[in-house]
Amino acid sequence: MNTVTSQWKAVDIFTQIREHEQVVFCNDEKTGLKAIIAIHNTTLGPALGGCRMYPYVAVEDALFDVLRLSKGMTYKCLAADVDFGGGKAVIIGDPRKDKTPELVRAFGQFVESLNGRFYTGTDMGTTPDDFVHAMKETNCIVGVPEEYGGSGDSSVPTALGVIYGIQATNKVIWGSDELHGKTYAIQGLGKVGRKVAKRLLEEGADLYVCDINEAAVEEIVSYGKKLGAGVKIVHGTEIYGTDADIFVPCAFGNVINDDTIYV
Repeated sequence: MNTVTSQWKAVDIFTQIREHEQVVFCNDEKTGLKAIIAIHNTTLGPALGGCRMYPYVAVEDALFDVLRLSKGMTYKCLAADVDFGGGKAVIIGDPRKDKTPELVRAFGQFVESLNGRFYTGTDMGTTPDDFVHAMKETNCIVGVPEEYGGSGDSSVPTALGVIYGIQATNKVIWGSDELHGKTYAIQGLGKVGRKVAKRLLEEGADLYVCDINEAAVEEIVSYGKKLGAGVKIVHGTEIYGTDADIFVPCAFGNVINDDTIYV
């Protein structure tokens, strides 16, 4: 992830959050929790948004991410006509090394302190099982496993939504929503990207893929070989320069910009 600009860091924090109703910095020294919860707008109802965990280089990077993501959730909820506003949470840390049940419970306590203004669940770097621990502290959790009374893995409908978006795009460009016979460049093979990649391979598509998780890349390469489909591995910004028909960003947002669109 690119760090935010020095110009943005120099802006007064109240100017940075001027469009938001509330921004909460969460700190629990005992568990190592460092998190930010951003509530953008609650006009339509309590804020809704996932909680991602990522080793941000600086607090300013985490703040920049949570502010833009929470604003995006306001518009997503509006477009979907659900009675929720926009919010988001980020936990600063490496989910592979720093995440513990105690840390997630501490995060749940901060969510509970908002008295129902913010509902959250899994996002990048977190899983439904993580929030089973947070549920011990708050009822404002969504998307936990079905055996705990939740709706299950939210990446399943999210991946399906991505597939529907690809089909709609194909329909506009080529007159057919068929997925086969095309090449797709998938950036990110996490919970959502992996499911999208497998579905596309099953439909007879070829892929370019990239992810910092080598095991996830190898899983998709092996899956493609089993199906007789082509999977090419690229690294970093190389994904923007492939000759794919469709670019499928499944990692960080805000990646289609002046620096990438003309690569």
